[in-house]
Amino acid sequence: MKTITANRLTDGRVVYLTPDNHWTESADQAARLNDDEVEAALNVALRDILLVVGPYPIEIDAGADGFAPAGRKHVRETIRLSGPSAGSTKLASSTGGPHV
Repeated sequence: MKTITANRLTDGRVVYLTPDNHWTESADQAARLNDDEVEAALNVALRDILLVVGPYPIEIDAGADGFAPAGRKHVRETIRLSGPSAGSTKLASSTGGPHV
């Protein structure tokens, strides 16, 4: 079982393709795709160039209760699901203040 993930273009947040071809931050709302559905879903995602960047399929555990990344890259996807892992994502203020 797979789903499609990407980063939202406006703020870099991790998003998932829903069954109705929209994007959501909620992994639980992500489309669950069989292998024969992945290519079509990825093609839809690749056309959303004004909304997302870098869409790709990831393996998920079909038997898990809720969303659970699986496969060789499950650690990476678990980290992405949790959000930034290295401090704040805010930019320094325009007044030259410290990076917050």
